[in-house]
Amino acid sequence: MNSDFKPPPRGLSILAAVGGVVTAFIAIAGLQMVSNHLSKRATLVESPAPASPVASPESSDNAIALAKLDAQSVQVPGEAVTAAQIAATKTPYVASGVGSLTPQETEMARQAWSYFQNNWNDKTGLVNSVDGFASVTMWDQAAAIAALISAKELGIVPAAEFEAKMSQTLKTLATMPLYRGELPNKVYNSKTLVPVNYGQLDKREEIGWSALDLGRLALWLKIVGTKYPQLKDETDAVWKHWKVARLTKEGQMYGTSVVQGKEQYNQEGRLGYENYGAYGFKLWGLNVDKALDYQSKVAFANLYKEGIPYDKRDYKTSGANNYVLSEPYILDGIETGFQALPKAYADRILAAQQARYQQTKQLTAVTEDNLDRAPYFVYNTLFVNGEPWTAITDTRERHNNLRFLSTKAAIGWHVLYNTDYTRQLFDFVQSNLKSDKGWYNGFYESSKKPNKSLTANNNGVILESLLYKKVGKPLTVWAGVKTKNEK
Repeated sequence: MNSDFKPPPRGLSILAAVGGVVTAFIAIAGLQMVSNHLSKRATLVESPAPASPVASPESSDNAIALAKLDAQSVQVPGEAVTAAQIAATKTPYVASGVGSLTPQETEMARQAWSYFQNNWNDKTGLVNSVDGFASVTMWDQAAAIAALISAKELGIVPAAEFEAKMSQTLKTLATMPLYRGELPNKVYNSKTLVPVNYGQLDKREEIGWSALDLGRLALWLKIVGTKYPQLKDETDAVWKHWKVARLTKEGQMYGTSVVQGKEQYNQEGRLGYENYGAYGFKLWGLNVDKALDYQSKVAFANLYKEGIPYDKRDYKTSGANNYVLSEPYILDGIETGFQALPKAYADRILAAQQARYQQTKQLTAVTEDNLDRAPYFVYNTLFVNGEPWTAITDTRERHNNLRFLSTKAAIGWHVLYNTDYTRQLFDFVQSNLKSDKGWYNGFYESSKKPNKSLTANNNGVILESLLYKKVGKPLTVWAGVKTKNEK
């Protein structure tokens, strides 16, 4: 994996970036630390010499014991998910414990919406990816669209405000400047619409597009245009604004990066986000058959005796990290009803985290996200590049002392599965991670303190999770979205 930009001076900003969904945190002297969740997912790119992996010190005896148990938990190869197990869980949607929100859940939704109230730019309709910093990716703008729909349907935002905000967003997306006139740049100044590099908000710079980001946005454009017919012309105008010819090639997704002034054109995605992003393009009729294939590249590893799926294309074999994370499975379940990935895979991903808790008494709900301290973004994984329960950067630096329980993962797993374990996750979040500007990203295992980063994606996933809980079906099903081969 490869950083595709030159970061600003370290005294002003510390950035993490790669071709997919990219996250960057900006530390400004004398001001509250803010960041732009310019997210990234596993992407195949031409790799420079990476930083040497460094194991972060674990300070306490409990942390050392946990690290030992985690290291001993892995067995490769693991128990595979069978074709029969996949068939048994390949249902149109999963509905568990759904229905009207409790007063507690309604308050949670209102609190999540407060993030967007504080970070929505009314003139552009774009949202700040991270609290107080005027930068946005298309991944996070999709999260904002999800949040706005959820807030409207949950009775938080009046219909007139919803129409005004959504129309402004769609108008902007249909007219904004594009990377080389083709597709949305990876990041924009959310106030001015200027295409920029990460953290450099005043300098126009086109740095390429992320297919994974655009796949998520494409899915949400379909939800908007189908659920709200009065907005369909506007969502269609966004799609028509894009030149999509180079988004896919021979059934796979491709993105671009600009390195030393030269464009690199690379296949994007690994098992999880690759499939989820591809489903958004499938809804618009693009050929993403290979990207949707969840079997040809899959292998299995046992973690605490639960066989979890992972992508065989790891760093050693392909130059890309093959992160195994909660979020793509949660998003796929909530939004499509496990149509991009088998529910049987998601079952195993959750089961392994529950098994870790049962063995260690450490509540576990891991995925990638922003941090409130250096290195400001980690992939908090179940498994990556042959290693279990590792928090790493895109350059493979280990930061297991910064592993944390993810707020969005805890809420997402609970609305999908509604088990005793997910209830524990939900209750922990409710009791420990509320802020006056939304919901914090998570809770550190080692320090036992909140990860106080505030992001659009975290709060957006919380809102769409609660909408899923209310309507009782995947959001594409609820909206009436159909693929091109469905009537």
